Amino acid sequence: MMERIFPDAALLSGAALDHEILAAPPENRRSTKPWVSFNFIASIDGAASMDGQSGQLGNAWDQRVFALLRQTADVILVGAQTVRSEGYGGELLSKSAQAWRSANWLTEHPPLAIVSGSLNLASDLEVFTQAPVRPLILTLASAPQERREALAEVSDVVTVGEDSLDVDRIIAELAARGYRNIRSEGGPTLLGSFAAANRVDELNLTVSPLLVGGAAGRIAKGAPAAPEDTSDVARSMELTRILKADSMLFLRYVRPVV
Repeated sequence: MMERIFPDAALLSGAALDHEILAAPPENRRSTKPWVSFNFIASIDGAASMDGQSGQLGNAWDQRVFALLRQTADVILVGAQTVRSEGYGGELLSKSAQAWRSANWLTEHPPLAIVSGSLNLASDLEVFTQAPVRPLILTLASAPQERREALAEVSDVVTVGEDSLDVDRIIAELAARGYRNIRSEGGPTLLGSFAAANRVDELNLTVSPLLVGGAAGRIAKGAPAAPEDTSDVARSMELTRILKADSMLFLRYVRPVV
């Protein structure tokens, strides 16, 4: 069984779990700005992946919570490396999830927005050829023109920076398309960029009860900050939910209102 670890702990499973995850959080309801949330999994020793895939750290409970979080998104934001390693071809939601979205005034399929500065993506990947909704690619003005033209055949290519990705511009471009609930599923470079820009409103972190060791990276990474650079300081977040299933924890953090 899954339980909510609060003083008034209540068991959660089935419909109760659905309600807990799918209910719009109060912080999101109150916000009039785009809400940026990230979903990640990490081992208890901090590894963000195993054998190159984050999914190797999870189990059926993690897959269930991950699917419920995805179900509420206006748009799913991912980095190009995450697409290359995890896939993302075909429909990303079950038929029941699509029906729930329709009943809650959402499109059946949230579009996929892929962040790629170099456009190092093959146009025949299943993420393009089997997409139920035409994907969006967020890239740089400096990206190769031939790659831009090739990917424009299978996606909408949008510039969000000159020589480096502009996080605020990414959010603004998505918001301009009506995507208020922006849910990102990685990878670490994308989270690192959004954290450095202080644009992470919510982080849903699954803690997998595995010791991975090796050289696996963390859930966030970025270039080292210069000594005089204060833009990359640690960001404080508040823990608002703890769920437990077997030995796996599901934590939800939000950025404090200031």
